[in-house]
Amino acid sequence: MKILLLGKNGQVGWELQRSLAPLGEVLALDRHSTEFCGDLGQPERLVQTVRDWRPDVIVNAAAHTAVDRAESEPELARGLNASAPAALAQVAADIGAWLVHYSSDYVFNGQGAQPWQERDATGPLNVYGHTKLEGEQRIAASGCKHLIFRTSWVYAARGGNFAKTMLRLAAERERLTVIDDQHGAPTGADLIADVTAHAIGRVLQQADLGGIYHLVAGGVTSWHGYASHVIAQARCAQPDLALQVREIVPVPTAAFPTPAQRPLNSRLSTLKLQQAFGLVLPMWQPGVDRMLAESL
Repeated sequence: MKILLLGKNGQVGWELQRSLAPLGEVLALDRHSTEFCGDLGQPERLVQTVRDWRPDVIVNAAAHTAVDRAESEPELARGLNASAPAALAQVAADIGAWLVHYSSDYVFNGQGAQPWQERDATGPLNVYGHTKLEGEQRIAASGCKHLIFRTSWVYAARGGNFAKTMLRLAAERERLTVIDDQHGAPTGADLIADVTAHAIGRVLQQADLGGIYHLVAGGVTSWHGYASHVIAQARCAQPDLALQVREIVPVPTAAFPTPAQRPLNSRLSTLKLQQAFGLVLPMWQPGVDRMLAESL
């Protein structure tokens, strides 16, 4: 089997290089790749790459993910998050390939306190959310065989992340203020990659499992709860760690105005995914703890 992976150096893309390797031959690209085009900003060349290499599965882990910047560059965000996936979907349909794509809880309006289900009405609050929703819709409209995974609060040991930022600030300040009215589940890029590989193996045997799924770790917390867990776990793992913080103060979203409006409810129900693919998704804490063990 031949797998084309786009966005190889992103958080999820990096882990996908590992998780997809046992399934077959993986051609991993990013926007700087030369022999083949992996740049979502050049959809015509991207389509030609697909036609030339003829993969059985295309995994698109690339996107415009700068949520605030998308407000000031909506056409670029739309090109990367909607137009390019649409082009990939069309060429996938033409050659009979599967397209695996990642979306976001930002397709919802963030209201309420119940976990969002795949069939719930969408209602994005910002440009990023609108472009991710359009990407989903255009993939579905193409008629290609597809898997779309909506996820949220993604982190990885590689590169920067919220936990590392909190630890850096905790080493510099005695008092931290962290948002406590946004709720979700911190989800490791390694978990996303492993579930993706498992799902690909299944859909190749049972095509009717294709469609949209929510993919996040189990449980729920706030950014304040996340920060508190990270700092407590770091102190437990390394008692001599030089952390100055004495107080972690919960504050509302309004305390940190941003160009893009954030959803307060990022909870996603994963019941459909777990039932379809015979999985049990772990709680968010062990994954964060493992990431911290690698990072500290």
